[in-house]
Amino acid sequence: MKRTDDRLVPVLLICVQAVVWPGVPLVSGAVPPASALLAAALVAAVAGVALSLRRTRPVVALVVVAAACALGAGPLPAGAMAVLGTAGAAVAVFTVATERDAFTAVLCVVALAAWQLLQGISLHGLSDRDGLDLVLTAVLYAAACGTGLFVRRARRTRQASDLLLKRAEAERHRLPAVERRRMERELHDISAHHLTAVVVTVGAALGLRDRRPELADEALEFAVETGREVTRALGAVRAPAPSRVEVPSPEERLRDLVAGFRRLDQRVDCEIDPLPDGAVAEAAYGIVREALTNVARYAPGARTRVLCRYGDTRTDIAVTSTAPPAGAVAHGAGLGGGRGQGFLRSRAREAGGTVHSGPTAEGGWEVRAVLPGRTVTTVEPSTPRSYRVAQSVAAAGLVLQPLLPVLVIRAEDTSSGAQVSAGIFFALLVAGQAVALLWLRRAPRSAYGMLLGLALLWPVAMAVGNYSGPALLPAALSLLATCAALAMASARTPSARVGRGATARRGSAPAGPDQEPGTGARPPGRAFATTVLLAVLVHATAATTAVVSRGTEAPLWAVVAGVTVGVTLTATAAHRAGTLRARRRQAGHRAHDARLAAWTEEAVRDAWTERRRIADGLETAVFARTADMVTEAEAGRLDATATRAREALAAMRALLDTVPQGGTAPELRPQPTLQALDLLAHHLRATGRDIEIRMTDRVPRRLPTAVDLAAYHAAETLLAAGGDEPALLELDVDTDTLMLTATGVPRAAVREWLTTRVATLGGTLTADPQGTVHLRLPLAAAPDEEERHR
Repeated sequence: MKRTDDRLVPVLLICVQAVVWPGVPLVSGAVPPASALLAAALVAAVAGVALSLRRTRPVVALVVVAAACALGAGPLPAGAMAVLGTAGAAVAVFTVATERDAFTAVLCVVALAAWQLLQGISLHGLSDRDGLDLVLTAVLYAAACGTGLFVRRARRTRQASDLLLKRAEAERHRLPAVERRRMERELHDISAHHLTAVVVTVGAALGLRDRRPELADEALEFAVETGREVTRALGAVRAPAPSRVEVPSPEERLRDLVAGFRRLDQRVDCEIDPLPDGAVAEAAYGIVREALTNVARYAPGARTRVLCRYGDTRTDIAVTSTAPPAGAVAHGAGLGGGRGQGFLRSRAREAGGTVHSGPTAEGGWEVRAVLPGRTVTTVEPSTPRSYRVAQSVAAAGLVLQPLLPVLVIRAEDTSSGAQVSAGIFFALLVAGQAVALLWLRRAPRSAYGMLLGLALLWPVAMAVGNYSGPALLPAALSLLATCAALAMASARTPSARVGRGATARRGSAPAGPDQEPGTGARPPGRAFATTVLLAVLVHATAATTAVVSRGTEAPLWAVVAGVTVGVTLTATAAHRAGTLRARRRQAGHRAHDARLAAWTEEAVRDAWTERRRIADGLETAVFARTADMVTEAEAGRLDATATRAREALAAMRALLDTVPQGGTAPELRPQPTLQALDLLAHHLRATGRDIEIRMTDRVPRRLPTAVDLAAYHAAETLLAAGGDEPALLELDVDTDTLMLTATGVPRAAVREWLTTRVATLGGTLTADPQGTVHLRLPLAAAPDEEERHR
């Protein structure tokens, strides 16, 4: 992600500060003294340099800017540090929130606001105007911090989406090669074990036919049984089950790798979690293999521990070895080519992770890698509790230290009245509004009630605290919190109405406009409109009360009309901003889901094309000759059986020679059917999804074309709509109906996509609030629909 020059913002702030002071006094004819100009230039230079380095040292930049502006505010006139002291500090707070964790950002905001409050009280007391200035400053810092945290969260989400797309694109090119290797391996096993055994057995029977004629009958019987077994095995190769039992799992491969090094007299312990097949598993296998090879090469006999932890956000791989025992001779020390570390880094980088290696404190060696986890979330290192304690102690020390208030010498009369300042009331009201906003997502009705109740208290605080500033400013502060709540609610409502499948949050199902009550849906549009109208009424009443109590020459109806129009326009603008934000987010989600779905479809189609290409070779060459071999063996013709067996073996070997080459991409690729569900499951598991597909024996291997295609596309849609939730798809047949049941699927995300396709085949689609979708397709498709699909 490209960023703008960090020096642009400090230069712009310094220019604005120069316009405010000394620009305005110079225009009015008041020339500041040279000492004041020099002090302002020094403070501006220090603050500008600190802000220029805010990306690399955000907390240090914030402390330097706040301290420099506080020191410069003493000898300089009012307003000389207004821009740098507020906007500059807000920029530094924003950077802290975007570059550091939430705890550090909130701690910095609280410490800065408390420090400025204590400094203001020690210097000037707390008059109504000073109190309101502090409240406005705290609101500015809170807004900067919240915006920074939002930007950081959006950036992390975008990075996770990009990483997921990168993994899906890598699997898109990998899946056809995986399918070729699988078929090549299984065809090799069939030719090496079954057909070769028939050729050897029948050939031996032919050679011993005169001396041991009984071997002929045994060879013929063996040829019949083996030929039928070959037919069954080849059928399984063409259409494997979509369960997880086809090839050794990544966990089994890693354990076999460890067992192999143990046979080399290496002392290896392991703790390995189950991993999904895919780029992460391949990278983990390659990293562990390289690390164990280096241990066997350079530290034979050293005790080694292999750790593989697969979690929601990250996959941790660690291979730690102790120092080799005394007297151990490293016979393979000179066999390396020096490229192992580069291969380790490239493997981790291609999987979206990192790898580090180096010596341990005990004299051994450790290779540690961090790879993406189940949810493809950007990994953040955990912060020790002692560091958090140190942060809190440092912040408390900066807030309570008396050094800066003592150094800042400024003669000004402080407020000595016994009356409580309006600034205290304003600060309490702002704190209450902040608490209400924090509870908006969990308890929206209570939060809105609290916000509107506090809005009515602002005129009371103005009257009790004898506030003498602008009458509409406190009302604007109260309206700002309510508008933030309306914008947040508007930003969430469209996503609930549209319903996005693949990016639904864990534990929440997007709701359609027809969602029944009690299923987690948000209040409908009428209730939200009622909330907006009530907010306008309450804030208009509060603002009118504040203006009238202060006194005005305008008629009451004009005040009421003007305030109501202003509040209505502001609330409508907040609602509109939230809606536009939600629509942009939805457009980004749809584009992301479309790319992900397109790559999934391309990967499955390419792999399905490879399978069909190889299966066609089986149909035309191997199956026919194997069937002829069985026929000749059943007829008792030993010579012909031997000939057909050799022909079948030769055809199989010729087919094996063409498998690694791959086929040229045809212009019209065959559409996947239910026999491609294993490819779909393999691809989704490789991209981090937890997918399980169960197909009963009652499902026929051959279905009507229209039903077969529709069922596969329905399964693809259902599985792709589940987001990060584990998904289970079950297929069964009841009399003449194919039934698909998917759990863990947001129903609003699939209803619109599947209803039309299912209706054309006479099927039905039902869903329950728990996220279970039931799809029923009649096996007897309409003749015109069947012909069209063919």
